[in-house]
Amino acid sequence: MTQPSPEPVVHLDNIVKVYRTPGTQVEVPALRGITLSFARGEYVAIVGPSGSGKSTLLNILGCLDRPTAGTYWLDGVDVSRLDDDELSDIRARRIGFVFQSFNLIPTQTVLENLETPLFYQGLPPRRRRAVAMELIQRLGLGDRYHHRPHELSGGEQQRVAIARALASDPAILLADEPTGNLDSQNGAIILGLLDELNAQGRTIIMVTHDMSIARRCRRIVALRDGRLVDGHP
Repeated sequence: MTQPSPEPVVHLDNIVKVYRTPGTQVEVPALRGITLSFARGEYVAIVGPSGSGKSTLLNILGCLDRPTAGTYWLDGVDVSRLDDDELSDIRARRIGFVFQSFNLIPTQTVLENLETPLFYQGLPPRRRRAVAMELIQRLGLGDRYHHRPHELSGGEQQRVAIARALASDPAILLADEPTGNLDSQNGAIILGLLDELNAQGRTIIMVTHDMSIARRCRRIVALRDGRLVDGHP
């Protein structure tokens, strides 16, 4: 189902998420009616104390979790109504993930890590290789394409993770504490890369606990106790 009129790349309408403790009737509300929109090309930081709901919100934005109630439009599609297979396809094609822990496949080279998601999208071998090598060169990894993750620095691993996230030309790039495992020098390099990607028009939504990092973004959205306390829907 496609929206009938132009809309932001992301629109959340009254999103509620309630977790239920297994084996009990205890309900734990994580998000309490979040209504929020992100325009195409925005650079947004989601901040808040531990337990504020920011990780839950990121999981819903990434289609890794479903809201208990409410509607989530992503790039013109009401993803809150999709089945598991359709959600998997949306994750693969429309969402790029950058995690604190890199999440690279340890037995694969840089090139293979980038080609793998393209394989699952059905790209033929030559096209997979061309896309992967273009990203490798773009992110300054041209002399490292044959290395495995353990042979790379933390900053290089995160650059590979960003390249992999960009491989499908996603509608949004989600970054979860992307500098959390890096020293300050490598962290600055990664943040500079994200700044550059946004300047080129990439929509980036980042969860961070570091306000100095959040202030690099063009907009800050703050959560507390599952509610929006800053930012504008």
